[in-house]
Amino acid sequence: QVQLVESGGGLVLAGGSLRLSCAASGIIVSINTMGWYRQAPGKQRELVAIITSSGARNYADSVKGRFTISRDNAKNTVYLQMNSLKPEDTAVYYCNVNGLASWWGQGTQVTVSS
Repeated sequence: QVQLVESGGGLVLAGGSLRLSCAASGIIVSINTMGWYRQAPGKQRELVAIITSSGARNYADSVKGRFTISRDNAKNTVYLQMNSLKPEDTAVYYCNVNGLASWWGQGTQVTVSS
């Protein structure tokens, strides 16, 4: 059974920073991409950032230059450093891991107040 445990969400003032972490445990074989998605109230879930096993990164236009995704393959952990946060970044952030299957974390709330 694969589990993804997320941490690092919370409440922050606009302009502040947060760092999200997602640790994958269980039987994990051939992890390919690891990524972060978010879902704001009344909106569809959207891709925030994704990183491949070779380190290639892709970001949503709305977070480019402010967010940085990284991963530690030895720990099966993916991180999302979020700087210069804006109120529109407020959402539930979900970790996603893709290998032979796709797994999702339980979500962590990020709230940015103005």
